[in-house]
Amino acid sequence: MKRVLTKILIVMFIGFFGIFIGKAEAHFQMLIPSDDIVEQGENPQIQLDLLFNHPFEYLEGLMNMEKPDQFGVVVMGKRDNLLDTLKLHKIKGLKTWEATYKIKRPGDHIFYVIPKPYWEQAEEKYIIHITKVVVSAFGMEEGWNQPLGLKAEILPLTRPYGLWAGNTFCGKALFNGKPAAHARVEVEYYNEKHKVKAPSETFNTQVVTTDDNGVFTYTIPWDGWWGFAVLTEGEKINGKDVEIGAVMWVRTYKPIGR
Repeated sequence: MKRVLTKILIVMFIGFFGIFIGKAEAHFQMLIPSDDIVEQGENPQIQLDLLFNHPFEYLEGLMNMEKPDQFGVVVMGKRDNLLDTLKLHKIKGLKTWEATYKIKRPGDHIFYVIPKPYWEQAEEKYIIHITKVVVSAFGMEEGWNQPLGLKAEILPLTRPYGLWAGNTFCGKALFNGKPAAHARVEVEYYNEKHKVKAPSETFNTQVVTTDDNGVFTYTIPWDGWWGFAVLTEGEKINGKDVEIGAVMWVRTYKPIGR
């Protein structure tokens, strides 16, 4: 009887402890283009991958993603709906999405996605991460610092492309068009093929906060794709809490010769 009781307690402890382990991993809506700088003479067609993931865990942290509510691009103030261009792409049996897009004109292309609410059982809340990424086209560096009027978004104060590893990225978080003061900002590296080994899980997600004006800064240590998620509470869905995230992805490059 004691052995049975002990086993039950162990299982309960693992389950209870597992909930908190899950909370240590940050959720990120990912929107990753195959190229973030398209220059004259290069292939103008890019691929965009949409995943809901724990980026530092690479594909081991992947979650199921339903088709988004919105997916589009804004170029020089003109907005195009790209939702019908999305194609289902399964990885390990889980839904992800991809699209191809041909760049036809100069100017910064701001791609965005508004996903369907994701129910996170471990945290008993819905997660909605409204996500942007900027692709520079043909050397016309205009548009990257313009808001799109999304419910939640990061307005970059640092140009979000042409970044070296070691550069500091600065952004301003807007929710309903107003600065998000003193909000939690989670920063995570897309650790492709497990390139980086962390000494403990604490290092997987870096955390800073916004200031009184919704502004945050973070110095990026190495090259690759980095996600910034500014988190706040949204209106409840079916009586459950909602985490609204303003997410932005930027890519840094390793300095030549280093």
